[in-house]
Amino acid sequence: MTTEKTDFYKKRDTIIGVFHALSSLFFRIHSKLAVSRIAPSIILILFFPIMSCTNSNPTIGDKNSDLLISKTDTIKNTKRIHQIIYGIDVDTLDHDRYSLKHGENLSDILTRYNIDKKHIAKCDSAISKVFDIRKLRAGNNYCVITEQDSLHTLRHLIYEISPVEYFVLSINEGHVTSVKNRHKVVERERVAEGVIETSLWNAVVGQGLQWELAMKLSDIYAWNIDFFGLQKGDMFKAKYTERWVDTTFVGIDSIKCAMFYHDNHEYHAIPFDINGKTEYFDNDGNSLRKAFLKAPLKYSRISSKFTHSRFHPVLKIRRPHHGVDYAAPKGTPVMSIGDGKVVAKGWDKKGGGKYIRIQHNSVYSTVYMHLNGFAKGISQGSNIKQSDLIGYVGSTGTATGPHLDFRVYKNGRPIDPLKLESPSVEPVPSDSMAKFTVKRDFLLKDLRVD
Repeated sequence: MTTEKTDFYKKRDTIIGVFHALSSLFFRIHSKLAVSRIAPSIILILFFPIMSCTNSNPTIGDKNSDLLISKTDTIKNTKRIHQIIYGIDVDTLDHDRYSLKHGENLSDILTRYNIDKKHIAKCDSAISKVFDIRKLRAGNNYCVITEQDSLHTLRHLIYEISPVEYFVLSINEGHVTSVKNRHKVVERERVAEGVIETSLWNAVVGQGLQWELAMKLSDIYAWNIDFFGLQKGDMFKAKYTERWVDTTFVGIDSIKCAMFYHDNHEYHAIPFDINGKTEYFDNDGNSLRKAFLKAPLKYSRISSKFTHSRFHPVLKIRRPHHGVDYAAPKGTPVMSIGDGKVVAKGWDKKGGGKYIRIQHNSVYSTVYMHLNGFAKGISQGSNIKQSDLIGYVGSTGTATGPHLDFRVYKNGRPIDPLKLESPSVEPVPSDSMAKFTVKRDFLLKDLRVD
């Protein structure tokens, strides 16, 4: 052993001995505040000479020296993280994002990057194989990736078809290709609940939940709950799956189960597949889908109810009002509440303005009045499906403002639309009830309200 190594080990052993002695002292008096404050400083002072002695002679401890070199080499050889967007390495390229302007088309964009007409035609042809360029929509985002040269030579054009889908147009020395891809979608399952103060929309959005949840719930319960008649204290709870692309919400995939408390009754919604189609059923296996919707439009309020004596705001007289008025903005879509046939369409001479009458079966018919206009293709004799668009809210005829006067007739006599009892469609088949019951009991565990 050389003299240098001997001296080193002597120094090290001496320092370590002192360290152990002081450590024992610290443990004996560790409860004293002053020592606890200076202990970290003393330990650093002790460690410093040990590290200095060790590093002062790189020939000592060959294994330690090799480890340090290995770390240094690892740092030097670490691969640089490349910036990838849409699957393209843009480290040596420029990229900018824009929104498609109204009236702007693909040719306008390409021309700005000095693409001649011949190559624009090639681009159109390439894109047409994966996307109909006539469906470009103003407001959708697109990204342009160019060379870092004075001409900003175009290399890639990416158009966001939807929050999930996009196409990539690539140009390389005159060679043009196009592919359609999808962003990676992450699904997140969650359970949400809320209490109604004013409306379902406010109960959902007011607590930071996605507005689409309100839409989904209103669609599921459209046949059972009158969302214009919700009461303060009504509540909902739902288990559902959200879809995200990075930090962007792209929709609710499905409602896995739900409960809505309204009018002192719990309405459960259990999804179950019947002949390859998912329907929602209540606890007993009855379909939530009814023969008639609860209301013929969305996003409105009831301004006048069914009555045998109402003071008319225009005529200034009392007379029966055998319908329900839904106040809504002009142009709000109006839907048929059930399947049927248009038996009348035109102008009501008694003040109803533009109207449509639909015969649903031998018992029920409905009338929709004060329309601003009719949906395309609607004519007398047309067959209508439930939820089909038939017209738009207006103020034609004797009306003080835009609203829909909606009326229901049973065997030719007017009845209160808000009290219409609608039969369910087919329930869960008897041979599937055992399977449905198992799924129902499993899902309802998530809907227990604390």
